[in-house]
Amino acid sequence: MRQLSRRIRFAAAAVLAGSLASGLMPAAGASAAPGSPPRAAVSAEEPTEDMPDDGFANEPEGEQDDFAGSSTAAPSASASDNAGLLADPVPGRPGDFQLEAGSSLTSLVNQLDAALPKQGLTELMELANREAGWEGECGSTGIYGPDLAVNHRVCWKSDDATSTEWIPQAISGVSDAQEDEDWGTSNAEPIVVGSYDAQNPGRSDYESGRDNCVQTTASDACNEKGVRITFFNQATQMYRHVLLVWPYINSKNNISFDALHAREGKCTTSVTSSCKAQNGIHAGGMVWYGNYLYVADTANGMRVFDLRRIMDLNPDNNADVNDPTPDGLVSDVLDKKRVGRQSNVWYSFGYRYVMPQIATLRFTASRTTGDTSGNQCYATARPKASYISLDRTDTDHLVLGEYCNTNNGGTSPGRVGTYPMTALTAAVEGSPGTIAGADAAYGLPTGATFNGEALFHKIQGATRYEGKWYFHRSNGYDNGRLLQATPTSVDGTTQLVGNAKALQSSFGPEDLYLAHGRGDGFAPQLWSLSEHAPSSSCSACKRELYSYNMSEVIGDFAS
Repeated sequence: MRQLSRRIRFAAAAVLAGSLASGLMPAAGASAAPGSPPRAAVSAEEPTEDMPDDGFANEPEGEQDDFAGSSTAAPSASASDNAGLLADPVPGRPGDFQLEAGSSLTSLVNQLDAALPKQGLTELMELANREAGWEGECGSTGIYGPDLAVNHRVCWKSDDATSTEWIPQAISGVSDAQEDEDWGTSNAEPIVVGSYDAQNPGRSDYESGRDNCVQTTASDACNEKGVRITFFNQATQMYRHVLLVWPYINSKNNISFDALHAREGKCTTSVTSSCKAQNGIHAGGMVWYGNYLYVADTANGMRVFDLRRIMDLNPDNNADVNDPTPDGLVSDVLDKKRVGRQSNVWYSFGYRYVMPQIATLRFTASRTTGDTSGNQCYATARPKASYISLDRTDTDHLVLGEYCNTNNGGTSPGRVGTYPMTALTAAVEGSPGTIAGADAAYGLPTGATFNGEALFHKIQGATRYEGKWYFHRSNGYDNGRLLQATPTSVDGTTQLVGNAKALQSSFGPEDLYLAHGRGDGFAPQLWSLSEHAPSSSCSACKRELYSYNMSEVIGDFAS
């Protein structure tokens, strides 16, 4: 779910030395008045980011936000009514989920690889620098409902637990990465979490305001930083952030990088869809499989990263001294307002580690022509990549699905599809245009209600385990619900039919990750995370990672 005010944009003015390299893909935009009078020009020796358009479509501002498009208060009722669960009247179509490998990024990533030092994940986990709380150290369990006993709990350092900039969404881990759940020589059994940048106070859509975020008066949060991932070491209860980045050739013809989908604004007189700044991606789901990290890109498909290409901008672990880089330059991790190569110095918004995108998997189906501004979904055409997970029950498959809000219209409560991991790996490692087809697709069950609205919508995460489907359904600032559905023959077509039972889960429930335990001998765990920090809207909210014993989940749905 997004924050109620995901992006803060202010018209501002400045004169910029330099120019952007290309135009912006069309996105929904609104007119705005020009900025205030210009101030002094910025020196050409201190350029701001000049990343060109990355060619990806924008997603709506309110993606995966339960409140987006709501003109009235959400319906309320004292209890759910789960009678009459039905399959979606429009069966899913696997062809709508087809993915295609995008243009190659290999040359760009190889240039970054030659320019910057690297760090392996095992060593990164050993150097994790932030201490998490574990189990009882996380305090009150008030965000959890009475239906399921929480088995493990992880809580963040206070600045991460309360940040209005970084909002956690996605989760995966070593059980997805390897069948034996053993990464290298480490016993860390890492869990990885993805968060998106929700607020950019002071960032401008105007070309004349492109340097706003590097001014001394600007907040560190001003820049669009896209997505960061967080590796949590279960052995030490320590964690480390890594910034995901997009490689490109800058205006000086040098290799550089910027945050994901974060091109600066180009508007001159008014803000339109063709010139406004790019607003990052939601990253509502993530799968770590082998050396690759698949990250959901709602409007486009998936972005792919390689854990063998983690760049280290502070190898000596002394942030006070700029480190030399293999290309003869230096890196600076103290400056939190700059990113990429600027004036022959490498920056990373203050992060020690960055990981560049190495591949793209795009939907081939046409986008719907219907309104999606309030998270409306449609039964056919291109789906949304709102969340992803991995099913290792039999042949490894990636699960992908849509967050939809039927309160705002549309023709579907959401769809899910599955892809053989062999097909996705072949597309990542193959030539541009390589196809990865889905081998199954379903519409979500219909008919049941909860608090006066559809039960099976507002899905933030889903996974499949031993033939059954599990869905995490959000509920504003209150307890979400864990749902179950089973593929069943309906009028000669296999469709999802929902379980009449709904189990209370946490406030702000998000993505799902199944740690199967076949390698480490532990009981299977269903992991998730809560996104909401304490606020005036929800003083009882907390951000935590947590797990349920999968045997209890299965048993509770069967009882």
